[in-house]
Amino acid sequence: MAARPLFRPHHPCLGALIDPPAPDDAAAVPLLPLTETDLAAWCTDQPAERAAWVAASGFRGAAGSTVCLPSADGSIAAVLAGLGDGTDRWALAGLPERLAPLCVALPPETPAADAAVIAEAWALGAYRFDRYKSDAPSAPARLVWPEGVDRAAVARRVGAAALARDLVNTPASDLGPADLAGVARALAEHHGATLNDIVGDALLDEGWPAVHAVGRGSTRPPRLIDLRWGNADHPRVTLVGKGVVFDSGGLNLKPSAGMKLMKKDMGGAAHALGLAHAVMDAGLPVRLRVLIPAVENMPSGSAFRPLDVLETRKGLTVEVGDTDAEGRLILADALAEADTESPALLIDMATLTGAARVALGPDVPAVFTRHDTLAADLMAAGEQTGEPLWRLPLHAPYRRMLDSPVADLSSIGTGSFAGAITAALFLAEFVGPATPWAHLDLFAWAPSSRPGRPEGGTSQALNALFAVIEQRFGSMEE
Repeated sequence: MAARPLFRPHHPCLGALIDPPAPDDAAAVPLLPLTETDLAAWCTDQPAERAAWVAASGFRGAAGSTVCLPSADGSIAAVLAGLGDGTDRWALAGLPERLAPLCVALPPETPAADAAVIAEAWALGAYRFDRYKSDAPSAPARLVWPEGVDRAAVARRVGAAALARDLVNTPASDLGPADLAGVARALAEHHGATLNDIVGDALLDEGWPAVHAVGRGSTRPPRLIDLRWGNADHPRVTLVGKGVVFDSGGLNLKPSAGMKLMKKDMGGAAHALGLAHAVMDAGLPVRLRVLIPAVENMPSGSAFRPLDVLETRKGLTVEVGDTDAEGRLILADALAEADTESPALLIDMATLTGAARVALGPDVPAVFTRHDTLAADLMAAGEQTGEPLWRLPLHAPYRRMLDSPVADLSSIGTGSFAGAITAALFLAEFVGPATPWAHLDLFAWAPSSRPGRPEGGTSQALNALFAVIEQRFGSMEE
């Protein structure tokens, strides 16, 4: 159970997408997706008996609804599947469970773009986190790979999302800083990348003081995970992910309700690794770097304390306002290092503030950036991929809330206002204004189950982020 690798190049949920059955096997049942608007026209073209059957079933084309059409011998002739108004990319994601154990196939004339969305949702609808289940899950319904679909692209998107989900879902008992480094190492080996892993007191020797300070209270030593891939002559794209494998709050101990989900506090690292997997799998012409400060924030005699003054990699001193605001401290070191290389694009991802969730809820990551074009690109990509993002302001006057009487800045803002903004402004202190940088404050968790998104760890904006990287650098000459 515990030995099962967390990084699997071909994730099991992709098994829900199959090649056409062999001639001697049972043929795939036609799956006919219809919007609410298209249903009436479809029924008009059908025999009266079939149209009456559909009407009697109550099928109206609502997203995720189905009706099986019988053949003369009582078998299933076809399955109608509702797409709603046609805008929900998850409309059919519940069908792998609902139609099990059928094998179904889309009509050959299905547009490739639509078929790709359906195939991706189908595979993620078959996702299960069953690492700790004694009984094997029941097999999902299978979808024949649609004609004309870029299988590699679908598998890439599914693999990135499934990796992020698996990492967030894994409890901290089996995903400490060393285990997270192990996943990065497996990813590097698969793609021919290099990995540097700086551990424990070596962080002090090599200039990562904030990472060391946050993680030193745990019996599992902190680490800085540094993955590099690609041609050194290509544009630099750097991803930074918050890797707090568990956040107790430190000496500012969280209450039990606030601590319950803190295995997910490495969601930023999970997203960075998932996105890196997609970039490397696609072979994009970039010089990729992934920086993950991996720590466990625990109370102990060696833990850092409120009002301690920490050094950082950039040289700025930080007064600790609250040990439960630890993510920004480790990101500060990683961002400062990333900025020294003047990357063409720098993206950090972090489950950073409850304030962002109060503002935007669990589904919409907040985006902070100084660069209007980058913000527009990210939000447009989110719209196109069905992964909404929303820009919040890096309101410069609020920087005064981070003033400290004894250090260069405080780690938290004064009062309870603008928590997501002051956290982003803190990070901005460690990135030069000319660097195209975006900070994503995300949740990485589905509070309740929906088709294709079971309760638990989830991925957010991975397709949108990949699309922006591909649009900016994917067409460059080798």
